[in-house]
Amino acid sequence: MKKLVRSAALALVAAAVATPVLAQGQVNIICSVQAEWCNLMATVFTRTTGTKVNMTAKGSGEALAQINAEKANPKTDIWFGGTGDPHLQAAEQGLTLEYKSSQLSQLHPWAQKQAADAGYRTVGVYLGPLGFGYNKEMLAKKKAPAPAGWADLLRPEYKGDIQMANPASSGTAYTMIATLVQLMGEEKAFAFMKSLHPSISTYTRSGTAPIKAAARGETMVSISFVHDVATEALAGFPVVGVYPSEGTGAEIGSMSIVKGSPNAEAAKRFYEWALTPGGQQFGLAANQFQLPSNKNVPKDSRMADPSKIKLINYDYAKYGSSAERRRLIARWEREILNQGR
Repeated sequence: MKKLVRSAALALVAAAVATPVLAQGQVNIICSVQAEWCNLMATVFTRTTGTKVNMTAKGSGEALAQINAEKANPKTDIWFGGTGDPHLQAAEQGLTLEYKSSQLSQLHPWAQKQAADAGYRTVGVYLGPLGFGYNKEMLAKKKAPAPAGWADLLRPEYKGDIQMANPASSGTAYTMIATLVQLMGEEKAFAFMKSLHPSISTYTRSGTAPIKAAARGETMVSISFVHDVATEALAGFPVVGVYPSEGTGAEIGSMSIVKGSPNAEAAKRFYEWALTPGGQQFGLAANQFQLPSNKNVPKDSRMADPSKIKLINYDYAKYGSSAERRRLIARWEREILNQGR
């Protein structure tokens, strides 16, 4: 089944390349997912619609900063992918266009709720639960048990051998803070993170850097979205993904049309296409295992199954707001990052 799904997605690329159509304008996209995924979407959309795609890769934080900087004279049409919190902030700040897709009824409830929470200024395109990745060879050498839950990260065997990203630059790490606050309560969550701090060897800039380090034997455990662990495992690295037993949160990767975009009609065409089953197969074709938001996309066993994960009732509206994000990150910097080891 895995091979069939990937083959079907790649067949779409081949068919599109073989049957180009006449040029019909252009669309400027900031893409906040993996580069191959971005490129596959751009290739197929251009070849099947004739619309030229100008694609720029940026992380979620950088994307939001650019869209905000351009608000008086927007140059971007679509922002695709990346954690949903910055998309909600863009909606809150009036940077994105209210638009109800004709595909909404075909989407999972969590994707529809993301749209409703934003006043239809964004929409969910994939779900990615948070968890851990660990290097099983390193654990075996150290004779350390595999982590099963958040509490396990405080085990002495892991001290100095865990990596996570910095929430000021990474949506992955901010999702962790917001998850722990909702799971434990804010005071207990910050007490936990203070206890965890001595075990963290590095706070990376990128959310994917910790699992890449674990995959290459540079750290034993990473705090990561579990789909990123699956990608490294598929590449042959000795890593295993874990969903925390106490419960966890998830990112809702999102998509938004920029308000005042220079190619609004082309942007809407891309937006509609990207929510169809055909438009949502390219993550898997690029070996990315987030759960697509369209219920009719064929599933892969390495994708998250929400029914088998203890997901918290994550309040995306509250923790996606600019004020709450700033407050929690400022407290983390003050009480965690700046404390001594």
